[in-house]
Amino acid sequence: MDSTSTGMIIWRTAVFLTGIFIIGGTLIAAIKTFILPRGVNVWLTRAVFRAIGFFFRLRVRRATYGERDRIMAFFPPLALFLMPMILLVLILVGYICLFWALEPRSLPELLYLSGSSLLTLGYASVNTTASKLLEFSEAMIGLVLIAMLIAYLPTMYSAFSRRETAVVLWEARAGSPPTVVEMVARSYRTGELERLRDVWMSWQTWFAELEESHTSLSPLVFFRSPQAQRSWITAAGNVMDSAAFILSAVDVRFEPQAAFCIRAGFLALRQIADFFGLPYETNSSPNTPISISRHEFDEVCDKLAAQDVPLKADREQAWRDFAGWRVNYDDVLLALAALTIAPYAPWISDRSVVQRSKESGD
Repeated sequence: MDSTSTGMIIWRTAVFLTGIFIIGGTLIAAIKTFILPRGVNVWLTRAVFRAIGFFFRLRVRRATYGERDRIMAFFPPLALFLMPMILLVLILVGYICLFWALEPRSLPELLYLSGSSLLTLGYASVNTTASKLLEFSEAMIGLVLIAMLIAYLPTMYSAFSRRETAVVLWEARAGSPPTVVEMVARSYRTGELERLRDVWMSWQTWFAELEESHTSLSPLVFFRSPQAQRSWITAAGNVMDSAAFILSAVDVRFEPQAAFCIRAGFLALRQIADFFGLPYETNSSPNTPISISRHEFDEVCDKLAAQDVPLKADREQAWRDFAGWRVNYDDVLLALAALTIAPYAPWISDRSVVQRSKESGD
């Protein structure tokens, strides 16, 4: 065997292995993205969403919030629309490598052969056993990828619907945008201020579902609410702020489920932030500064006092207690509000990175 033949064999073997690597890597990425029931940061999915998100964020950088919301609402659907196409293209390229390694042909012929097999069109074929096996396997992979997407979307939209139902119900209780003043005052007027146990327990369940769904179905993080003024992250933040305020400043019987709700909330947000690689303070102490000022806290106390809501006499201690609760989720809440370009909400998105950048003109 001469050197030319040996070199060709080596070259074809290398191309064959490259095709196997592309196909294997793509299938693993698809399985982790569409099937694996846990939060796994898949390089391909991450690259697609970052690339598409980069252009969307450029587009909305100087836009008003209404324009940002309308534009960003198309970001996750577009990314999900393109994701299976990218997977199919990678499979197409991988099989082109395999077909060429078996029998070198021109690129157009290989493209027709691989495309016909992947999309089960059947207009191009090669009558050799090895090529037939490749054709059948590629057709099967194409069908499986489409089936995975068909099963993936209903699961995602079911989780989205459950998430948004709770957000809408919280709007009825805490206003739009949700505020601590509205939530506490309305609960006091309806006589529920000391009977919120079931509310906090239902939100503990919501936070548990949020952690699972927004890591295993990570595009959900970017899905915006049907109404521009609503957001899952502002609702989550206001639930924890309301629980923290009632525990620290309102003169009612201590409700342990409110404390558990706060804990469930910040643990869920931290898991989501970890999935996206967002930095936040993990070892905060009660004395760590928070993004809410004492003046803002006092303003809320004064507004509630004006509505005859019973407040604790020692406001200094109330402030320290509130800050001690808020410090657990302050950083991660603002980071996720910035990531999702959340709508305006006091104590949350009004001080996120995006809002500060917009106000400073950066």
